[in-house]
Amino acid sequence: MTPPIPPKKPIAEANRLSTLLSHTLGVDRFPVDVEGLATGYAAQFGHNDPIAHIIGQDLPGFEGALYPVDKGGRREWALIYNAAVQVPGRVRFTMAHELGHYILHRQAREIFECSQDDMLRWGSQEKVIEAEADVFASTLLMPIDDFRRQVGNDLVDLELLDICAGRYGVSLTAAVLKWLEFTLQRAVLVVSRDGYVLWARSSQSALISGAFFRTRGHVISVPEGSLALAHDVAVQERQGLAIPAQIWFPKEPSGMTLREMKIVSDRYDQTMSLLILPKAEPRPWEQEEEEEEDRTTLDDYIASGHLPGANSTSAK
Repeated sequence: MTPPIPPKKPIAEANRLSTLLSHTLGVDRFPVDVEGLATGYAAQFGHNDPIAHIIGQDLPGFEGALYPVDKGGRREWALIYNAAVQVPGRVRFTMAHELGHYILHRQAREIFECSQDDMLRWGSQEKVIEAEADVFASTLLMPIDDFRRQVGNDLVDLELLDICAGRYGVSLTAAVLKWLEFTLQRAVLVVSRDGYVLWARSSQSALISGAFFRTRGHVISVPEGSLALAHDVAVQERQGLAIPAQIWFPKEPSGMTLREMKIVSDRYDQTMSLLILPKAEPRPWEQEEEEEEDRTTLDDYIASGHLPGANSTSAK
């Protein structure tokens, strides 16, 4: 009996491709040519079922899809993305996501239709493979080692992260989310509309110190005194202003300030706020509950159609 093929790991597979691309093209090889990578993958790694077609089509309710095609008894694959999406960074992420399905999951199933349906309606296995394809895409498009080199020891603000977004050909939101994965700073991304928080994501150090928002099942108002609510700021503040930390996080010490940055997206009628706090003592007893809730909330929001690429300011 043939032993089952062990599942492939999304980060390991993305890193394998990144190493190959860096060796072939050099370190300044960004943004990743996802289309060329997808169509050349099978030949490079000796597979006989290539992605032979990459097509933009009208896909109402879908971001992308991956279908098998019978080519005279030989299997090929068609990678399809929603041609109605006008944001290149979002299309790039979708193609990388479908490439992730091809590499990671095509031995287990034949059809992949990646919709905007609420993730809570999906079965647990569907959640797993969609999350794995997202991790693969994020790792491939924005390798953490390169991202770290780009930000270096510079003061991180939305201007610098927007430069990184341009380097990788992704949206600013996607770049900020990636930075939050590895930064040691206490940082929180808040996306709001009409004075209410839609979703938020905290870095690990912010999370364990209690700087987070429980948005799932809660209505949270953007606080008075925050830059996010200021209407008299003539220029979008990408570099940040110092404000009392207690405006956003009442449990922070009196006298502490945080740096708040914001960008307003007219296209999506949203405000993106990045909050960076000074170092603090961790409060690990608050971490476990919020870590699950914070990630689930963002996953639900993304699954309902508000992908990181949908809030693009740099990849238009």
